[in-house]
Amino acid sequence: MIETKPYADLFLYIDGAFIGADERESDEVVNPADGSVLGRLPHARPEDLNKAIASASRAFESWRWTSPLERGKVLRRVAELIRERAADIARDLTLDQGKPLAEAYAEVFNAAEHAEWHAEECRRIYGRVIPPRDRNVRQTVIRQPVGVCAAFTPWNFPFNQALRKVSAALGSGCTVILKPAHDAPSAVVALVKLFDEAGLPPGCLNLVWGPSSRISRHLIESPAVRKISFTGSVPVGKQLGALAGEHMKRVTMELGGHAPVLVFADADLDRAATYLSTLKARNAGQVCMAPSRFFVHKDVAREFTEKFIAANAKLVVGNGLDPATTMGPMTNARRIAAMEELVSDAVAAGSTLAAGGASSDGPGLFFPPTVLTDVPLSSKIMNEEPFGPVVPIATFETPDEALALANALPFGLASYVFTRSLEINHRMTYGIEAGMVSVNHFGIALPETPLGGVKDSGVGSEGGTETFDAYTTVKFISEMTA
Repeated sequence: MIETKPYADLFLYIDGAFIGADERESDEVVNPADGSVLGRLPHARPEDLNKAIASASRAFESWRWTSPLERGKVLRRVAELIRERAADIARDLTLDQGKPLAEAYAEVFNAAEHAEWHAEECRRIYGRVIPPRDRNVRQTVIRQPVGVCAAFTPWNFPFNQALRKVSAALGSGCTVILKPAHDAPSAVVALVKLFDEAGLPPGCLNLVWGPSSRISRHLIESPAVRKISFTGSVPVGKQLGALAGEHMKRVTMELGGHAPVLVFADADLDRAATYLSTLKARNAGQVCMAPSRFFVHKDVAREFTEKFIAANAKLVVGNGLDPATTMGPMTNARRIAAMEELVSDAVAAGSTLAAGGASSDGPGLFFPPTVLTDVPLSSKIMNEEPFGPVVPIATFETPDEALALANALPFGLASYVFTRSLEINHRMTYGIEAGMVSVNHFGIALPETPLGGVKDSGVGSEGGTETFDAYTTVKFISEMTA
């Protein structure tokens, strides 16, 4: 039996105050597993956005000079609260986003590490001393917080992505105006409550909701907003990047991908098939780093495909609150339509539908794990990010061909290689044009490792020691001491 509890109330959060829907414009929040309306999400009015900008600007003037030790205390307290409240936050996250409860809990509970890591790393935002040419001159380089930041976060990992950006900004001494996607809002509202409870001063963090295009333009065009961080699609990222460029705002962009998977003839096929099936099913494939273009050596393609389909057959698709579920629904109806179009196009182009392929007739936005074989490179699914549980499989014969296939698209976020050969390993990891390469496992998105892409997949990195680069400015100081 699926447990039911009331869904969380949803708010704006501006200058330390929570603002409910009241008589404001609002969006319905819908459960993708059954279509039920969970609640209403209030829109920020223009005056709300101005108040958020003013409060963030005011708070920056004091927060920027706060000791990194004090900033770290707030972040560590947030990490403690996350672990205490993870179960309740995860349940509402499953209701509005759809992912299985175990996945939602893991996203929330493990995200506490991001707050802890930034709490420690913000103490290490170092400068340097440059030896002078004149003994009476002292030359130093310092790093200072850039100012008010606008952060735009996605619906697929709403808690993790928001915390990653907020922790980096606050840890560096910046203040933040957060605009998440409206599809899965409960986790971000919960996160803001945790920061409020942890003692973060009013104005340091503000949360606004509403039409994305209107809010993004309002924030980016404001002279007070100095830095933009966005995680989302390539087209939207390019639009925001162009707008930021008009106003000389620095940006961090983690955009879409179309991650190549290279399975070589010497790979452990059982391990590869199991790993990739689990990874692809995560969040119903709605992950920008999900494996999405499978290239398998022709000598093992049939065996790998059989093992992969067998692994997929063990997945249980259903309501995320059902303990038996291992893959939940798509988050919105647009994703169902996109999957159907990609599968139809691939089959029309000559692909074989080896498994899955049709959405559920019942309630809820469910689409089965789907496998296509002999997929032409010209088909849409080999050129457009699927962002869903559909896997196209094609073959290659040589390492050169595999590398060329991996690098054929303008995307360059994540990539995966399965081989026992050190030579092939070295050649692929250095040759693949991507911000991240995982060999024989999934080793991406840890707090201490950089996350970012190249080419159309983005600019800059979040996480790792690189995390504060975009949130700080470099100042050179030259002083005559005598």
